[in-house]
Amino acid sequence: MTDLLRVLPHFPVAQYASLISTLEKVGLTTSDLLTLEAADIGKRTQLPLLDVKRLCAAVLAALHDDLGVFATSRRGQHSSSSHVQDQQHGQTLKNTPASLAAQWQTISTLDPDIDRALGGGIPAGYVTEITGESGAGKTQFLLTLLLSVQLPPPHGLGRPALYISTEAPLSTRRLAQMLTTNPFYADLDSESGRGGEGGGGGGGGKRPSLDNIISTVTPDLESQDHILTYQVPVEIERRNIGLLVLDSVAANYRAEFDRSSKEAATSSSTPGARSSNMGARTAELVRLGMQLRDLAQKYNLAVVVSNQVADRFGTKMPEPISSSIPRSSISIPPRSSSNVPTPSTPYPHGHPADDDTSTIHHPALHFDNQQRFFTGWGDDPYASYALKTPSLGLVWSTQISARIALFKRPAYGRSKYQADDDDDDDDIAVVGSGREAVGMPMLKSWRRWMKVVFAGWTAESGMGLGEGSVEFEVWMGGLKGVGKKNGKEEGMKKGEGELKVGGKGKGKEV
Repeated sequence: MTDLLRVLPHFPVAQYASLISTLEKVGLTTSDLLTLEAADIGKRTQLPLLDVKRLCAAVLAALHDDLGVFATSRRGQHSSSSHVQDQQHGQTLKNTPASLAAQWQTISTLDPDIDRALGGGIPAGYVTEITGESGAGKTQFLLTLLLSVQLPPPHGLGRPALYISTEAPLSTRRLAQMLTTNPFYADLDSESGRGGEGGGGGGGGKRPSLDNIISTVTPDLESQDHILTYQVPVEIERRNIGLLVLDSVAANYRAEFDRSSKEAATSSSTPGARSSNMGARTAELVRLGMQLRDLAQKYNLAVVVSNQVADRFGTKMPEPISSSIPRSSISIPPRSSSNVPTPSTPYPHGHPADDDTSTIHHPALHFDNQQRFFTGWGDDPYASYALKTPSLGLVWSTQISARIALFKRPAYGRSKYQADDDDDDDDIAVVGSGREAVGMPMLKSWRRWMKVVFAGWTAESGMGLGEGSVEFEVWMGGLKGVGKKNGKEEGMKKGEGELKVGGKGKGKEV
């Protein structure tokens, strides 16, 4: 602790003289007090745990004061409106419908179709997940939010953004391309007289700036936990952050615990080694969910995380269920229940009635059917695409407030080049005034859709990629919704191509 007075010259050392002398003997520094858990410090110093917590809290508070971070001043602005007295029942309510409506703020995607499906945009005060396979547009979605959060209401919050990446660093080149290409930002730039290029917070109608996006990279789970626990709250207080992005939430957990599971399976013969590893991962996921929810509610900011998906093997597409069991009453029976017989145990009270057996083994109670309601895949029994499952399982699904799934499908067309010189004359068609050769089918582009799987503030999109989902495309300026009519016409144009097969008219998409 020899560096305490150097870091905090005005710290009241006399109040903690007995503790500091012990800490100096074991060689703990101020950085250790801020990063280590209180239990670890107590084990190393044999000091009372309560005294260690008081000292760590005092050091952290002194550091906040020295940096100019005052937690009570900004939170006090929301305390008066969030705690009201209910005169009718004489109880103190945390929020009322009027106060919730006044606090409701969203971040727009700058596209009316997508915002309409999201219920106005991405709301502040909640944890929202964006999941999808590689290339579906997750990062493009996040980059759009990093810029639009700087806009004043109703399009944004007028506050900066914090981007935490677990994989690739922030693509500043792509952000600059969005700023210069999107006509919405160009109009703001002309209105503000090009004075918002280096402005702060995106307020006052100024154009968003890359200077208002703070980014960092967390290569492993340990650094991610340290940043979220200690550095993120300080940055939020100092800069009034309005959007926290974690891209992606599954990368470090899969790298850490999947590797540990493989090592345990090869080196340990204990049957419970794998289960204990999964239990540790579950505890870490619950802890992360609590951290993100506390940050979102405490500072009234939007927390958006991206998640990866994995292929689902060994399960069939669930069939449509016509049953009298309502969706609200569907539940999975517990495995450890003594009333539900297992194949290896006889029935405790004789063979159950036919009605009871049909209820226990009803298809609506199977997990393959239940997961359609929270994964985003498998809710359309007539879909031909492969099923996916968001990473981190059911435990993580209970930690988020909303899940947005992104889908992509290939759009094929005909090449204008001849595939083989030995093709028959049947593959030659007249286009315009000349005869041209028909090429092989080739990938022309990708079609993308967005659907709301579940959310507390807007309706879910429904089954499959139906009316509730929104087709969108990624262009130089960000995201752009494809209308139903325009999307159909565009698909027909892609299917027609420039060459006709066998002279029989229009071609079709493959």
